[in-house]
Amino acid sequence: MPEGDAVWRTAQRLAQALDGRTLTRTDFRVPQHATADLAGGTVVETVSRGKHLLTRISHDRDWTLHTHLKMEGSWRTYRRGERWSKPAHLARVVLDAGDRSAVGFQLGIVELLPRECEDDVVGHLGPDLLGPDWDDHEAVRRLTADPDRPLGEALLDQRNLAGIGTIYRSELCFLTGYDPRSPVRVVADPQRLVRLAHRVLVQNKQLPQICTTGDKRRGHSLWVYGRGTERCLRCGTPIERAELGEQRRVGYWCPSCQPPR
Repeated sequence: MPEGDAVWRTAQRLAQALDGRTLTRTDFRVPQHATADLAGGTVVETVSRGKHLLTRISHDRDWTLHTHLKMEGSWRTYRRGERWSKPAHLARVVLDAGDRSAVGFQLGIVELLPRECEDDVVGHLGPDLLGPDWDDHEAVRRLTADPDRPLGEALLDQRNLAGIGTIYRSELCFLTGYDPRSPVRVVADPQRLVRLAHRVLVQNKQLPQICTTGDKRRGHSLWVYGRGTERCLRCGTPIERAELGEQRRVGYWCPSCQPPR
């Protein structure tokens, strides 16, 4: 599942292609919205909210197209007549606006709702690490609300901080020296952890590949994520890998740099 910075970049691409343009054709290839037609409407903006995308469209009323990439989804933009990079049968949404098109492939969520109902789908999210309303104090409050919860699970919970996925979960735990299986209560300075999460996502939001080490070379850009059985770049200890939490999402850590507490 994409990290919050990848979703932010997707929103930027959609905004560049569609913002301010009049829709000449819309095609919603999901049963619940198959008959919807927003042609003639104007795309106001596309914004990200954590891992969610909100495309706001003014038509007969103010609408929001809510999409989520989940594991396999993507949005691609094209010039008129340009061949799609994925098969047509994978398309779930097609938005044509003059000489530009945006196509959502294999989207995990496609919902069309009145704009005033946006909170129904994203109101549960915690502070958005890349949002204009980022609030580190509220993020700390939410993250520490259940002190006995494993830190790795708490970081992945979008109700605490919106935008962290499995890559940033592993890297943040390494950078702060905590085993992701340790409880939240062992974190000595949760505000430092939260501010580090914000800084790392902001630093990476314009990059095509996540880098937390400062070294963008292949195989050197991440401290632990994806490096199971390899040795820690800092101390040389073999990195451990396991499926963590109820969702069984994979995590990586160095047992020497991140001792259990």
